Amino acid sequence: MSLLVVGSVALDTVETPFGRAEDALGGSATFFSAAASLLHPVQLVGVIGDDYPVDALNFLAERNVDLAGLERAKGESFRWSGVYSYDLNSRETLETRLGVFADFTPKIPDQFRDAEWVFLGNIDPELQIGVLDQVHKPRFVACDTMNLWIEIKRQRLVELLGRVDLLMVNDSEARQLSGQHNLSKAARWILDRGPRYLIIKKGEHGAILFTPHSTFFAPGYPLEDVFDPTGAGDAFAGGFMAHLAQSGRLEDADLRRAVVYGSVLGSYAVEKFSVERFKDLTAEEIEERVKHFHEMTVFELPVGAGV
Repeated sequence: MSLLVVGSVALDTVETPFGRAEDALGGSATFFSAAASLLHPVQLVGVIGDDYPVDALNFLAERNVDLAGLERAKGESFRWSGVYSYDLNSRETLETRLGVFADFTPKIPDQFRDAEWVFLGNIDPELQIGVLDQVHKPRFVACDTMNLWIEIKRQRLVELLGRVDLLMVNDSEARQLSGQHNLSKAARWILDRGPRYLIIKKGEHGAILFTPHSTFFAPGYPLEDVFDPTGAGDAFAGGFMAHLAQSGRLEDADLRRAVVYGSVLGSYAVEKFSVERFKDLTAEEIEERVKHFHEMTVFELPVGAGV
């Protein structure tokens, strides 16, 4: 069951209180693929410039990431640079150079158009809709967005919500999109616009899954060493979607487990700069952390609680 991701492939220069990485692999599709491919094969669609170090993506190709949809255009690759504060909860963008990404119009290869599981990374809603016009009959579509698109492409974004199964945003984006400060009310507003499910990410404080009939919260995984939170959200999406594609089911229990797998992959993302942690991460380490997640969150009700 194929898993398709469409998003940015970038080069990041990141500085945190714990170090600096220059021209490191970044972008939503890169982080998504690095995380998801540990659980399930991935089909990637994106664009890079002729200055991009393509050989740096070999580790993805060796891990069943199909790069046939990675377009190489003449010009500079998408570059972003930023500095994080000491607590890593806020960052200052120093520079964004879109390069060839500014003219990116996703072209889905014929062999990718039957993808059953589709993740639309954080790109213009016009482009996300264009992707859905090219894929045939996906079983499950999830998308990400950001404050910029909510502000300048709101109408098209709301239109997109009617065509996806799940929206994945952070808490401030959920409030901005819905106009509701309370997250439960914000979730209801968003679900009423079309998606069956909503995930609101709260950074180090975890993630909330809203469905029409239930709410599930997964806390952030406690870590002693955090170096770079840049790709944590996209790694979360990769873990979430890959687990669903791997299981092939959409029952409530599967969705809840997928949130945990997303949280686990997101927690690994921040342990090193860029995608470095994923290069030597093993399936055994992932499963061990999933088990620890279970141990941290399960509890017994008192005798006579009536369940």
